[in-house]
Amino acid sequence: DKWKVFRNASAAMDMLGIQSNSLAVLDALLSFYPENELGQDAKLIVFPSNTQLALRAHGMAGSTLRRHIAVLVEAGLIVRRDSANGKRYARKDGAGKIESAFGFDLSPLLARSEELAMMAQQIMADRAALRKAKESLTICRRDVRKLISAAMDEGADGDWQAIEEMYVALVGQIPTVPTLGKVTALLEDLQMLHNE
Repeated sequence: DKWKVFRNASAAMDMLGIQSNSLAVLDALLSFYPENELGQDAKLIVFPSNTQLALRAHGMAGSTLRRHIAVLVEAGLIVRRDSANGKRYARKDGAGKIESAFGFDLSPLLARSEELAMMAQQIMADRAALRKAKESLTICRRDVRKLISAAMDEGADGDWQAIEEMYVALVGQIPTVPTLGKVTALLEDLQMLHNE
């Protein structure tokens, strides 16, 4: 299904090095392919004009459109099939079937569909792991905060002011854009502080 492949490419856009505007162009290109399934036996070439493509890409400017087409080609998601004069068109036989077409070849999407699916699964797994690590960090941070506050209120033995300072220093290291590695490292440090 072309839209499933598109969703996988969308999920893996960071790994592919493409932006949302490039995805808008890819979406527009896929909309010119009449079938829902990208078949190996079919000609996977679409041949819209830049004007038609810009309209389906939400009114994108011509220069922006050309730049994002180049990004998609560089990312290996589409291939240009240029005619001798650089125009995009299809030549049909007497029965109306396309004999040859010049435009954008979508076959790399079909060839990379499994790779894109694996990339998307990896991204989803990474997001789930990060979400779980952030939740664990929040719970541990709350627990340590409660322990320190309770110990200070009750006057328990120990240098709670120093522990409070270590806690504040660790919490201050929590990044605004967290990564799994950073969150995991901070969680381990907070758990060590909790165990002390």
